[in-house]
Amino acid sequence: MTDRNHPASGEPESLPRLLREPAPDVLEKTFLGDYLRWVRQHRGLRFGSYEDLQRWSVRDLDAFWSSIWDYFQIRDHGSYERALSDPRMPGARWFEGSLINYAENALLGVGRTAPGPRSGGDDADTAIIGISQTRGQIELSFAELQDKVSRCRHALQQMGVGKGDRVVGYLPNIPEAAIAFLATASLGAIWAGCAPEFGAQGVIDRFAQIRPKVLFGVTGYTYGDKPVDRSAEFAQIRAGLPDLESTVVVPYGQYNSGAAPDSVDWTKLLSEGSEAEMKFEQVDFAHPLCVLFSSGTSGKPKAIMHSHGGFVVEHVKNSALSWDLQAGDRMVWATTTAWMVWNSLLSALLLRASIIMMDGNPMYPDLDNQWRMAEELEPTLMGVSPGFIMACRHAGIEPGSMYRLDSIRTLGASGSPLPEAGHQWVHENFGSDVVFNLGSGGTDVCTAFVQSGPWQRDWAGEMSGKCLGVNVVALDDGGHPVEDEFGELVVLDPMPSMPVGFWGDDGDQRYRASYFERYPSAWWHGDRIRFRSDTGSCRISGRSDATLNRGGVRMGTAEFYNVLEERPDVVDSLIVHLEEPAGGHGELVLFVATCDGELTTERRASIVTELRNQLSPRHVPDHIVLVQVIPRNRTGKKLEIPVKKVLTGVPVTDALSLESLSAAGAMGPVERFARQRIARLTRA
Repeated sequence: MTDRNHPASGEPESLPRLLREPAPDVLEKTFLGDYLRWVRQHRGLRFGSYEDLQRWSVRDLDAFWSSIWDYFQIRDHGSYERALSDPRMPGARWFEGSLINYAENALLGVGRTAPGPRSGGDDADTAIIGISQTRGQIELSFAELQDKVSRCRHALQQMGVGKGDRVVGYLPNIPEAAIAFLATASLGAIWAGCAPEFGAQGVIDRFAQIRPKVLFGVTGYTYGDKPVDRSAEFAQIRAGLPDLESTVVVPYGQYNSGAAPDSVDWTKLLSEGSEAEMKFEQVDFAHPLCVLFSSGTSGKPKAIMHSHGGFVVEHVKNSALSWDLQAGDRMVWATTTAWMVWNSLLSALLLRASIIMMDGNPMYPDLDNQWRMAEELEPTLMGVSPGFIMACRHAGIEPGSMYRLDSIRTLGASGSPLPEAGHQWVHENFGSDVVFNLGSGGTDVCTAFVQSGPWQRDWAGEMSGKCLGVNVVALDDGGHPVEDEFGELVVLDPMPSMPVGFWGDDGDQRYRASYFERYPSAWWHGDRIRFRSDTGSCRISGRSDATLNRGGVRMGTAEFYNVLEERPDVVDSLIVHLEEPAGGHGELVLFVATCDGELTTERRASIVTELRNQLSPRHVPDHIVLVQVIPRNRTGKKLEIPVKKVLTGVPVTDALSLESLSAAGAMGPVERFARQRIARLTRA
């Protein structure tokens, strides 16, 4: 690689439209401003801009991360000498000598939970609000949460669970899932979760890898107005986990332990721990806290191990300095227990902010459901998906004028790229007083690489810039850092929340192959990204393996989506390129879901004309295929690579795990078109 601190530059595009400037008093009232005052007082450092702060945060990783640890007063029962004692990747060593427990920091809060003198919080404050389509609303104070975690911890000990054992949850996004997770963590045991909409085999494929001792689960739930009985799946899961010693069923609405013989009832389990004392097993920084599974879109899901220390230090930094969460604030983000956002949601507790746990269909009975909920429960940070933003735009919903949403200071979005029209819609509805934090990261690090924040500008169609402590760059094909052109998203230096490894991966062979094979000393994430030299903002064009290469010209899939999904008649789309073995332009296949479920000759011609005029003749698809729903995985990512495999003749069950689909049957139209295409090529 060439000098990574001085990247080469292509030709910058015209300046994007500026949507928001930081408020003049931003450093007076935010966590970030208080942190800067502390750094000035205790470290003698001054920063005139976010960009200056970000550069220092990656130039001196040891100083930056030790300042995070000390400023937030993370609860530590050991003693560390350096934040980063060995920077080599993989295998960087962080905060050696510290003794920590994630659950202790979450239940009691880190030492500093708000700017200045407001740090602290009362145990009577609300910790969790649970809203559900299966049962009524539940609210727990921090004191009540501590009590229930202590009781659950005691019960787990009685079941023989200790440090290093595995406990799993087949649970929706409900307070009981948080309680079981925190109880597991308090013992130094290791947690993993799957949402109950997963089929039995998909759960077994994940849980069986880590050989759990205890299973928590529900035997059914309600999704919208539809009751979903999962008792048969629950029985299959139990049978598929031969090392399982105990099963706990959480009563949920009409579904209870009666459907799972020889199980323990959650209510009885907690009642037997009435004298339980709150204790926390102190563990090394790198001790595994939980296992998050990759989507399993192709092949066996990776069992990614995350650490106690990595989650605490990264999540407190991100929640406070990028999201500006403070004690007494309230966070909501529609998620399942299988997505990394669930862990980020729970980590708001580190700062004594309360969390809203939503279970059910977030768009039932209509798209307005989430905005009505926000008006009623008044979150300060609300997370949504880019797809939801575009759906609201297409439906003509104007939440800024239709609902009282004054509580929202930050609107977050992640999971997939957002077209420029989506940025504009957010700005029109929420104005410049609300920070629109569009970010991109991954389950692999359980945080973001790039996003916005209160001290950054928001640019239309862009993510504002690099996260603090993340030395992320774009590399060209030769491994040289570049700006103003798309390259591979690579992280050049370690992050505390990088995995400690994959479960069962002796010698870290699969771990190294996943992230360090292409660039042996740097983390390769598999996305294509472009950083601007003038604004510092960035844009992701899609996955590296989904980049289209037509006649030697690279085209990012996001280019197509930015044009197509601004159209009022296109609800969603997916594009793939099928190469010709002998070279040539190959075939571009575009799948579209339209507002009325129709693809007329006039609409087809209009799509072609718009792609040609706004992009180029090379961007005109050879085929446009109408579908009812675009294939996406459970976190909202479009499944371009599996679709491409199916179109080239790979059986759908070999191209992806059907459990990873967010909508059952979404691959049906793809399979039909693949059969037609292969028959056509055979005749030719």
